[in-house]
Amino acid sequence: MEELEQLVAKMESGELSLEASLTAYQRGSELVKYCAAQLERVEKQIKVLESDMLKPFEGDADEDDEE
Repeated sequence: MEELEQLVAKMESGELSLEASLTAYQRGSELVKYCAAQLERVEKQIKVLESDMLKPFEGDADEDDEE
C-alpha cells in the first residue's frame, strides 16, 4: 500500500517521464490487484470468524424461556 501511495504521488507530481509514468502505472495496477486479493482473503477470514461468533449463547436461550 505504501509503495502504491508513493507511485501515485510521483505520477501526480509530474516529475516522471512518459515512459516512467507508464511503468509506474503498470506497477500500480499490479499492486492494486495484489491489495484487492489480500483484502478479499481477509474478508473471507472475518466472515468465517463472525459465523462462529454469531451463534447464540446457551445462556441467551435460558433468558428467553424465563420471559
